[in-house]
Amino acid sequence: MGIATLGIDLGKNTIHTMGLDEQGHPMGAKKFTRTGLIRHLAKLAPCRVAMEACAGSHFVARKAEAMGHEAILLPGQFVQPYTQGQKNDVADAEAIAEAATRPRVPAVPIKDATQQEIQFLHRTRQGWIKQRTETANRIRAMLLELGITVPQRIAKLRKALPAILEDAENDLPDGVRDLLVQHWAQLQDLDDRIKGIAQQFEFLAARDPRIGLLLTIPGFGPVVATAFLAAVGDGQQFGKGRDCSAWLGLVPQQATTGGQPRLLGISKRGNRYLRTLLIHGARAVLTQAHRGDDALRRWVQQLVGRTAKNKAAVALANKLARVAWAVLTRGTPFRSEAAAA
Repeated sequence: MGIATLGIDLGKNTIHTMGLDEQGHPMGAKKFTRTGLIRHLAKLAPCRVAMEACAGSHFVARKAEAMGHEAILLPGQFVQPYTQGQKNDVADAEAIAEAATRPRVPAVPIKDATQQEIQFLHRTRQGWIKQRTETANRIRAMLLELGITVPQRIAKLRKALPAILEDAENDLPDGVRDLLVQHWAQLQDLDDRIKGIAQQFEFLAARDPRIGLLLTIPGFGPVVATAFLAAVGDGQQFGKGRDCSAWLGLVPQQATTGGQPRLLGISKRGNRYLRTLLIHGARAVLTQAHRGDDALRRWVQQLVGRTAKNKAAVALANKLARVAWAVLTRGTPFRSEAAAA
């Protein structure tokens, strides 16, 4: 009897596997390098190949699928309960294989290379924005120590700093002035890098028709559309739009006991970065809701009339996520009257 499920515990240099037969009995543990694992998968009869969703897992999953295997990526928190005994690499591989046989354990969708490229761009952009904020705060703090105050917001710092550097009568020490010049150059360089990534998002939007479909949705610009595509893909892993918004943490938490349901704030599960972008996009739609009379704008105006603005933004983000799922799965652009009626 051959291997029906292969659990793989991925590591940076060494990888451990554990096979299970149809009855779930272990069939022996093995240890591989990364290239050795690929060769092993090529020789193995088609089976279920399971891994935790981690660094490098999407690459191995794509390779396994190309060889005829059924690749499954599992969230780590759902694998941990199946670990028995003390924690080691073999026990982890067996727990992964065991979890993969359970029909109720959710799987992580496998990203293609384009999705990973977009995700890398977003993570890089996010890191550079953080560096830019740190640099601006550092400049503002140095000036404050020397008695020069600059208002908050980076745009005001960009406007004020050149004049401060050129002012010879503000008693800035020469060493500090030189240091501020270097920080100013770093700030400008980060601005150029962030703008460059924004241009890449626009290029991707022109190249990928799925992003073009998402751009028809109010509140979806190139940044939000590319981030949504990188995270959700074609959306086929969700049975309905509510499942997608729940995966993003945009639906209320439940606290039900004794048959009495109670809804709390949103769960905030899943991708925090994408959830934040969707809420910011919803805020932009709220500010423009009075400029038009389509079904979505009427729904937004009614929503704002009966609840607080922040709650309305989250509720609208929930709706936009469900609309985006429908647009991706159906392959049709957004139509306000049909989507929001």
